[in-house]
Amino acid sequence: MYAILETGGKQYKVSEGDVIRIEKLSFAEGETVEFDKVLAISKEEGLVVGRPFVENAKVKATVLKHGKGEKIIVFKYKPKKNYRKKKGHRQPFTEVKIEKIEF
Repeated sequence: MYAILETGGKQYKVSEGDVIRIEKLSFAEGETVEFDKVLAISKEEGLVVGRPFVENAKVKATVLKHGKGEKIIVFKYKPKKNYRKKKGHRQPFTEVKIEKIEF
C-alpha cells in the first residue's frame, strides 16, 4: 500500500515506514504531522485517485530531524567584462518517517 502526497509544492510517493526529506516544516522534532493533501492511494482493491485530493485520506508522519542539504554553488560571470559573482546555497529540509496511511 502506498500513497502520493503533496507538500511544499512537490509530490512524494510514500509507504508506511519510509523516511523522506521534504521542504522545511515548522514542527519540533518528535512531533506528529498529518498530511491531508493526498492525491492517490493504492490499496488491495486498486488505485483511488482524487479530484484533486482523495476525500477522508490522511498520512501521519513523525518529524525525525531538521537540517540543511548539500551546498550548491551559483556562479555568474560575463566574459571580457571582469564581472564575477559567487554565491552558495544550502536548502533547509525536514526528515520525516511515515507512520500510517489512513483511508
